[in-house]
This record gives sequence, C-alpha cells and structure tokens, in this order.
Amino acid sequence: MIRSLLWFTGFCLIVTAGASQAAQSPRTNDADYPRKPVRLVVPFAPGGGTDIIARTLAQKVGAAWGQSVVVDNRSGGGGTIGTNTVAKAPADGYTLLLSSVSVAYLPALYTTLSFDIAKELVPVALIVTQPSLLVLHPSIPAKSVAELVTLANAKPGEIRYSSGGSGSASHLAVEVFRAKARINLVHVPYKGGGPAITSLLGGETQMMISNVVTLMPHIKAGRMRALAVTGDTRAKSLPELPTMAEAGMPGAEFDGWYGLLATAGTPGAIVRKINAEFNRALTADDVRERFAAAGFEPLGGTPEKFAGYLKAETRKWTAVVREANIRID
Repeated sequence: MIRSLLWFTGFCLIVTAGASQAAQSPRTNDADYPRKPVRLVVPFAPGGGTDIIARTLAQKVGAAWGQSVVVDNRSGGGGTIGTNTVAKAPADGYTLLLSSVSVAYLPALYTTLSFDIAKELVPVALIVTQPSLLVLHPSIPAKSVAELVTLANAKPGEIRYSSGGSGSASHLAVEVFRAKARINLVHVPYKGGGPAITSLLGGETQMMISNVVTLMPHIKAGRMRALAVTGDTRAKSLPELPTMAEAGMPGAEFDGWYGLLATAGTPGAIVRKINAEFNRALTADDVRERFAAAGFEPLGGTPEKFAGYLKAETRKWTAVVREANIRID
C-alpha cells in the first residue's frame, strides 16, 4: 500500500507540473495571434508600388496588434522568389504575401514553377486598385480609342508600344487591348517602367499602358496624350477621361490591383483576424490620404470575395498569355 501511495502521489505531482507548464506556455489558437513579429513579404524591389502599400499598412497594422509587421523585399524572377517564400512557409499566419496582379498570371507565364499558387496560397484580402491609362506620343494623331484602332488597321505593325518587360503588367495590359481591338502592334520591352516611359517620351515608341500616377506629370506637360482609363471606373484624377468600355472597347479592361495572401493551411480564424485588421487599416484617414497621393484606391472585403476575384483574374490572364503566346522560361 505504501508503494502504491507513493506511486500515486508521484503521478499526481507529474500531472500537476505538466498542467502548470501548459498553463504558462503560450496558447496557439487565434486569440493569441500575433504573439511575435509578422513578416510581410513583398516579391518586388523596394520603392515600387507594392512596397509603398506594404510599408504603409505594416506600420498601421503593427501598431494595432502591438507587434512588429516587418516588410521583407524578396525580389527577382518576376515575383516568383518572394511568392515561393510564402508558399513554402509554415501555415501559421506569421509569413504573409503582398502581391500585385502578377500572382494571377505567373502560372501561365512560367512553364515550371516551384510552387502552386492555387494549392499553396490562400487569399486574405483584396487591398487596393490603381487606375492605368492608355497613352500615346503626341506624334500619333489619334484623339480617341476608336481613332487609334482605325489608324492601327490602316498601318498594321507600324505602331510600337513600350512596356516594363516581357510578361510585365504593362505588357499584358496592351495585349488585352490588342486582342480585343484585333490590331497589329509591335511590342518593345524594356527593363522596367522607367525606361519604357523614357522611350515613349523620346518617340522611339508611340504607345503604352501604365499607372495614372507615373503618367500624370507627362500628360499635364503635354508630352503624352491620354485616351482612356483601362479600369472599370473613371480615374478620380482625370474624371473627364472615358473608360475602355465608354470608349467603345468593352472587354479590354485592365485593373492594376494588389492583394494579401497567406500560406495555405493557415487556420481560418487567423486568416479572418488578419483580414479584419487590414480592412480596418484601409479605413484610416492617414492611410487613405497617403494612398490617394500615390494613386491607390482602397478596396478591402472578405477573404471569400478576394478568392472569387483571384480565380476570375487567373482565368482571364491565362487566356491572354496563351493567345499572345507569351513565355518567360
């Protein structure tokens, strides 16, 4: 009996110690999230649009959580390196991806990827959109989208358009327009949006599609002529400019957008908590003012809304890439 009593006493002490240790250990459910710094991966170099969005929101969300949200620029491979970083990260909500529209067309551009976006990433929130414009060099006499199409048909292969590189958003945006208008244009890719704009300003190329903030100074100075907004709605900074649909080219829309994603398998409760905090940040006056100055329009919404939007965008861009026969590798 003494042995049994000693054994039972020892067992109780072990159980009590274990329970005490468990009580002192951090819980792992969503109520604790985040209990350490969160890494926000940007798959592009510092200074670009994605980076501006990430740093603005990281500061606001980090302050609300009482934890650092650290922006980690993992550029290279057209966004594939940073995207792969998040796809292969632990599914705990501590590694997030802030990507551009490129996340919708990467699978179509690359024959081999080390990750599967549909299976290894989960949409969290659609963050912002950024209007883009179809612009011409002043030497091109067209004053409307219809006149541009007429001119391109009269002189097939003579109008050259610049882009920030093969497979870039500025490349694919024009391909959407070209396919819808059924016109023959010549693509001249450059290593980045800056050189592409310089080419247009110098008359080496005659056309391009890029974001409104980048192009606005040149439009105001008369060095470019804007024909249309490529999104679904008119740009607040150029309310008189028609959309593609209003200009007689429905179906040729291009929306530059940015969204937040997490590693697939991240608990749904954590995904919703991240979504809620980023949505709150998008409503803050200082965030909205900074985004307005950079030409971004806050969106927000549920993970389900972004998931449906991403699927539609992926189908759209897959068709565009295949029709234009664009390949990066």
